[in-house]
Amino acid sequence: MGLITLLFFVFLIFPIVVVVAVSFTSTNYVSFPIEGFSLRWFRRIVEYEPFINSLWVTIKVAVASTAIAVLVGVPAALYLVRQKSAVTEYLMALLLSPLSMPMIVLGLALLFYLSAIGLGISLTSLIIAHTVVGLPYVVRTVAGVYRSAPPDLEESAVILGASRWQIIRYVVLPQIRPGIFAGAMFSILVSIDNLPVSFFFGSPSTSTLPVVVLSYLEHQFDPSIAAISTVQMLIALVGLIIIERFYGLGHLGTSE
Repeated sequence: MGLITLLFFVFLIFPIVVVVAVSFTSTNYVSFPIEGFSLRWFRRIVEYEPFINSLWVTIKVAVASTAIAVLVGVPAALYLVRQKSAVTEYLMALLLSPLSMPMIVLGLALLFYLSAIGLGISLTSLIIAHTVVGLPYVVRTVAGVYRSAPPDLEESAVILGASRWQIIRYVVLPQIRPGIFAGAMFSILVSIDNLPVSFFFGSPSTSTLPVVVLSYLEHQFDPSIAAISTVQMLIALVGLIIIERFYGLGHLGTSE
């Protein structure tokens, strides 16, 4: 059984190892095993302007959409968890619905809707679209943590004369902080790696890194694709390490 598990993990990880290895090749073509070691393809990332420009767009969109998702998702989660009714159950399902919807369908629907209200293909539309994608992650993690928090603490604060703001600041926020942090990190990572939704809002000024990589692949295929993919994986890995380092996945269901 242990051997089967090991082989399964090797099967999953080996393609990633190949991509990382190819990014360090010295040849002008993709091959494995690599014939020589070089950092030339990482220099190509810096030299190819669309890669750098799209990376900045990706970071700006990820940060802005996550900030909005947190500002909207945290109050929504707090309200929906404590208010038990058919309406709140419906609203919770509505907020989480993007998780169960194909991204390409969601992207097309958002393109039609945002165009109909006059926003069209713009940075604002792209941020709104990524907010819709990232919002369920914030709502889900915050709601999961808040459900496990005992309501007795809030009731005790009320009895002691605390105002609603003081309860939120000193009682609720310390308990849900792991959920907010984890939800925000997941939202950022999903935004950085999102292609189906970003593709519909691509333009010279709003193309994210995955869209530019796809466009690059349509015209040429060289190890710089492996290099930029390695950078993306590194960003995702750093984000997951930060989550595990500060809170750990086991903290999502427990209060501090």
